[in-house]
Amino acid sequence: MIQDNNKPISRENKKTTYPVLKDFSLLTADDIYLFNEGNHFRLYDKLGAHTMDHDDRRGVNFAVWAPNAEYVSVMGNFNGWNRNSHRMHPLQNSGIWEGFIPGIDSGEVYKYHIRSRHNQYMVDKTDPFAFHTELSPQTASMVWDIGYEWNDSDWMKSRQKHNDLKAPVSIYEMHPGSWMRIPEEGDRPLTYRETAIRLVDYLLKTGFTHVEFLPIMEHPFYGSWGYQCLGYFAPTSRYGVPQDLMYLVDLLHQNGIGIILDWVPSHFPSDEHGLGFFDGTHLFEHEDQRKGFHPDWKSFIFNYGRHEVQSFLISSALFWLDKYHIDGFRVDAVASMLYLSYSRKPGEWIPNQYGGEENIEAIDFLRQFNEEVHRNYPDTLTIAEESTAWPLVSRPSYLGGLGFDMKWDMGWMHDTLDYMSKAPIYRSFHHDKLTFRMMYAFSENYALPLSHDEVVHQKGSLLSKMPGDDWQKFANLRLLFGYMYAQPGKKLLFMGGEIGQWREWSHDRSLDWHLLENPFHFGLQRWVEDLNQFYRGRPALHASDFSSNGFEWIDCNDAHQSTLSFIRRNRSDGDEIIIICNFTPVPRHNYRVGVSEDGVWRECLNSDSRNYAGSDQGNLGNVESSPVPAHGRPFSLNLTLPPLGIIFLRGENNH
Repeated sequence: MIQDNNKPISRENKKTTYPVLKDFSLLTADDIYLFNEGNHFRLYDKLGAHTMDHDDRRGVNFAVWAPNAEYVSVMGNFNGWNRNSHRMHPLQNSGIWEGFIPGIDSGEVYKYHIRSRHNQYMVDKTDPFAFHTELSPQTASMVWDIGYEWNDSDWMKSRQKHNDLKAPVSIYEMHPGSWMRIPEEGDRPLTYRETAIRLVDYLLKTGFTHVEFLPIMEHPFYGSWGYQCLGYFAPTSRYGVPQDLMYLVDLLHQNGIGIILDWVPSHFPSDEHGLGFFDGTHLFEHEDQRKGFHPDWKSFIFNYGRHEVQSFLISSALFWLDKYHIDGFRVDAVASMLYLSYSRKPGEWIPNQYGGEENIEAIDFLRQFNEEVHRNYPDTLTIAEESTAWPLVSRPSYLGGLGFDMKWDMGWMHDTLDYMSKAPIYRSFHHDKLTFRMMYAFSENYALPLSHDEVVHQKGSLLSKMPGDDWQKFANLRLLFGYMYAQPGKKLLFMGGEIGQWREWSHDRSLDWHLLENPFHFGLQRWVEDLNQFYRGRPALHASDFSSNGFEWIDCNDAHQSTLSFIRRNRSDGDEIIIICNFTPVPRHNYRVGVSEDGVWRECLNSDSRNYAGSDQGNLGNVESSPVPAHGRPFSLNLTLPPLGIIFLRGENNH
């Protein structure tokens, strides 16, 4: 169960406290200058609520940015939620209000009461820099000491090799609240600590290198899955306190598993207690709705041109890397940030100063974000969810790029799922859906996503998208996963796909783990385990993901039989794997594939194996080449291609 200190504190409690002290400040003149300039990226050490001793008195220092306020006070249990008893004081001309309150400590619940000097606007706001919040649906901030004794030094010292662009990266994307639940206790979600034990065991079993959490920053609406975030410095209290999340990260690191957070700097919700209209003005967002309001998500868009907003957002990113030892970010909805015209009709958006649709301020922000992350934590990853043809997303900013390490290949995802959803009899007419990717595959550093977005909003689960009877559906899904692992690019799979979830994902219920009692579902999971292990152990499948030197077609033109054959290689050590795919339910006997080397080739993986509930058609583990030229190569293999199957072959002379 969630620890007692995560429960909301009664608002009827009062404590003996003292008036706000004026003669103390955490912020120096340099802090104020850098903040207003947009270059203070450790604001979490200065703004917000910090416990400390001052003049031999224990208390809390509060600081909040509200430049257009005429009155700011702190209220909470300690003063009976009195808006007038603990007034804060403006700090020079910085726009920051500050005050030290003796007699209170960690665990105190509070809000800021703000009165604007421009109108009659008065509002009670949560702290934008709060480290912890009340349990939803309550919305107050909580003073919290986020100290933690870490035990992941081995991981942190060696993290570079795990996040290197030549390393195997296989990401398990998950929503913590619906991965696994406790039906005996009202179907409640697991806490962070309960998740830690189960998730580490599961990821070690299935072989994923990283886990990516859908946004765990505090969010008022659970149904947003975290993408309507307000707590940019606070993990959601739904699953525990901050140290519980740290324990989860710590345990994953101790077992060699990296953690990527979904981070949302693209927009934020309009809840009254949040960032919107913070001090009676549009402080964090644009005033003009053509730039400041998102029509799809009914949320506010950050004003990236405001220096203090830049400091706020980049401080948020560095906070998670610093205080929570996170290994990287997947940045949500980057396309919506890049284009002023995104999801808008003509006349509903404002062109930039050059008359174009590019959001120059957002572009500068994204570059600065990536520069600061990589300057301070060069061994971490940033991954863009960017769905357009914007150039150089994953190229350094000094080359004109945005500076991300990787970009999701949404084109591959759409084309491949479209192809795989078609009945095999029609696939020969859509062969280009499979081959087109190689026209652009190395223009960016791509990650191949089969993400949560593909199994929601009536799209159905991955398994339900597959055509045919149940046997064919599972065979198709094994083929899809094998094809993804064979392609150049890092891998991402949303939870439930690996067990063949029939139902579309819902944030309100657990995955259907009982399905693993069925041989088809168990076999699919075993296939993913073996794919991960083979992928991690073979440099040919990961070391040259972003170089054309690591890929070569053998035959991409056999549309009539709906087959593909290609080579993945790592030139530095000579590792070479041949992959052949059969996208029809018809076994292909005596299928000849050209190879460059004579000798015996071992069938390392076969998706149709009985181990995966397949029909067990293949090549009996080995096949010997013959001096029959094919596909422009001096030797060839005479193969059996399993129905709706993929095989991975490796030459015995290949070291």
